[in-house]
Amino acid sequence: MTSSNSWGSTSPASGAGLPTVLVLGCGWLGMALARQLATSGHPVLGTTTTPDTLPLMAAAGIEGHLLRLGSDFGAPTEALLHRLLSAADVLVLNVPPRAAAAGAYPTLLRPIHRAVAAAGTPHVLFVSSTSVYPNEPRLMCEADAISTRDAASDVLRAEGHFVPRYGQWKSTVVRLGGLIGPERAPGRFLAGRQGLEQGNAPVNLVHLTDVVGVLSCIIERGAWGHTFNVCADQHPRRRDFYPAAAQFLNLAAPTFKDEQGVSGKTIDSSLVRSIVPYQFKHDDVLAALAYC
Repeated sequence: MTSSNSWGSTSPASGAGLPTVLVLGCGWLGMALARQLATSGHPVLGTTTTPDTLPLMAAAGIEGHLLRLGSDFGAPTEALLHRLLSAADVLVLNVPPRAAAAGAYPTLLRPIHRAVAAAGTPHVLFVSSTSVYPNEPRLMCEADAISTRDAASDVLRAEGHFVPRYGQWKSTVVRLGGLIGPERAPGRFLAGRQGLEQGNAPVNLVHLTDVVGVLSCIIERGAWGHTFNVCADQHPRRRDFYPAAAQFLNLAAPTFKDEQGVSGKTIDSSLVRSIVPYQFKHDDVLAALAYC
């Protein structure tokens, strides 16, 4: 992806120039991002699959709509998606791979790709995952996994559909580490489990506050044309972090097998820190336990 900026690269958008943002997928992360953008003055559209979420969206100043992908996707849903995309300057595509059956993630997102092209949406921010990298004991940067339409990975193929071939729109892909934050306390992830493997592997986590901060800053600074890893800068070993996280919640600590050597990847997030002017708040993931 080639580097390109809109709305200026040295100062955030302001006033009437704030772009309209469509957050497709207002779940735990999407709702937090949509709230932050609305608070900052952006016109925000959002979609959810849960009717009970609509009043919460309205209360936060978000124009909410019910939209479900998959087998139920038909002409009415297609028309709604086209209308929302036509009104948006930025699409934040936040549909996790778990929403699709194995091997079906690119197919699930294909109607969105077609609708973006038909509606002429100028910018796409694709929320992806660091799971695209091989689990090898080394530092992983963005170039270690290339998004193409014929990649072996479902997620990389999905990313590839939204990297424009002919300049129809500008996009940025954001690969997130494991998400932690309110309602996602990492002490619950492995509490009480025994004899776990890969205790020497580093953790690659990121707090919700930092994800929302980075995504908002990308939109406001027009940081288009990139692929970014977004992860906390500190990577304690699993055998050190998860017992401490469980004990923080007064839960039973997990135990790990005795293993020699280092295993597991370490996510390098230096690129986003060099380009996007956001200061991470929770690089120390042990200290971040108090904010989960």
